[in-house]
Amino acid sequence: MHRTASGGIASLILLFAASAVAQPRLPANADEVARPGGDLPGDPKIALVKVADGFRDPTNVTNAGDGSGRIFVVERAGRIRVVRKDGTVQEEPFLDLTNFNPLGTDVMTQFVEQGLYAVAFHPKFKENGYFYVHYASLPFNGDGLIVRFQVDPENPDFLTPERVRETAKVIMRIPQPWYNHNGGQIEFGPDGYLYIASGDGGWEGDPLEAGQDLSTWLGKILRIDVDVPDDRIPYLIPPDNPYAEAGKERLMFLFGISEEEFARIKTRVRPEIWAIGLRNPYEFAFDPKTGDIWIADVGQNHWEEVNWLPAGYTQELGAANFGWPLMQASKCHPMLGDPKEQSCPQVGILPVAEYPHQQPWPGGPKLKDGWGCSVQGLGVANYGGMEGVYLVADWCTGRIWGAGWSEEKGGWQFEELLRVDLMITAGGYDEDGYVLAVNANNFYLDDRGADANPPGALWRIVPADEVPEGAETAPVVR
Repeated sequence: MHRTASGGIASLILLFAASAVAQPRLPANADEVARPGGDLPGDPKIALVKVADGFRDPTNVTNAGDGSGRIFVVERAGRIRVVRKDGTVQEEPFLDLTNFNPLGTDVMTQFVEQGLYAVAFHPKFKENGYFYVHYASLPFNGDGLIVRFQVDPENPDFLTPERVRETAKVIMRIPQPWYNHNGGQIEFGPDGYLYIASGDGGWEGDPLEAGQDLSTWLGKILRIDVDVPDDRIPYLIPPDNPYAEAGKERLMFLFGISEEEFARIKTRVRPEIWAIGLRNPYEFAFDPKTGDIWIADVGQNHWEEVNWLPAGYTQELGAANFGWPLMQASKCHPMLGDPKEQSCPQVGILPVAEYPHQQPWPGGPKLKDGWGCSVQGLGVANYGGMEGVYLVADWCTGRIWGAGWSEEKGGWQFEELLRVDLMITAGGYDEDGYVLAVNANNFYLDDRGADANPPGALWRIVPADEVPEGAETAPVVR
């Protein structure tokens, strides 16, 4: 009897251990961070099928979740275009921020990283007509404005300039000291809160040290509640935000207070902060199936990183910290040479995947393959043999990688799935859960202006064996 019980307990222990190994987990050290050359389960094969084209510097794409099948493509100049379910593009923009201000456009686009960044539709958009945009404001010298608008129920495909002015509600203004690293993505999470990606403010190397500074919104992902009881209030702080109560005024006591209680007091903290230590999280996405969040954080000079947190992730004493500017990806920052010969303390949460630039460290040899320059998050694929695979594209090389967990290998995998001759800038989902991508033609040294660059297109990422007959696919780099 004793032996039988012991055998049963041992079997349970082995079962639980196997289950623990099978579950995705955050890397404990740099050796557990996935790099190019991985092998995703199911051997997925993908293709990019063109949905529509003619877009000027598209920067974001999404759907409204209202059953209409419409896809909304964001253009850098300040317009949002509607792609109907049949693939035709509506002639009039859904939203135009270039013509409602009597003095001209409201959007700053003088630098390639400025413009209209993203749109997010309220989870109850079908009922309330609310949607939110984030853009670089020309009147506010490039500061990021997050503004709510409301569609006219009689004309849900188009906002007149009068409607834009009448329904605009400024939710937040994010001061921007320089013209780059603005982040930009906004998205409603499974919890109904609005998440906001904010870069470190720009220049290079985070001279403000914003990534670790709790007194600034820069270098963070913010989380706010826009469903307010009084519409005169811009937003509320979710009560379970990491620092929701950390900065509140309180009586001071010197004795009889625990270390944990003292550690929760942050007198200069911004309560909107949800995650810290990010450089330029231009794109992030939630897994529609699990609610996990994936963050594509654009790197400095040598490494790009992909971050992941499981749904409902919390830390005991503060926000999730991704390390910037003390680290870039799993490496030291600043990088002074071969990372194998440079050591530094590991700060915060390591990425689940990373990839190098052509020169992976100062003075290092140039790579021939498996490199890029700027990671652009697309979305999480749960189709075509892929389960929870986050697709990212590199802006410079057109490489499309998939990051995902392999139960068989017990670790994260990062596999190149395709390389296309496109400069992919962003991604999103259609109402059927397919991952979308948009491309632009506006490289730094060849930017003719938001409305003057060659047009880009909208693409749907499908399994390679499900390309519709006669469909146009993205040109592949062999």
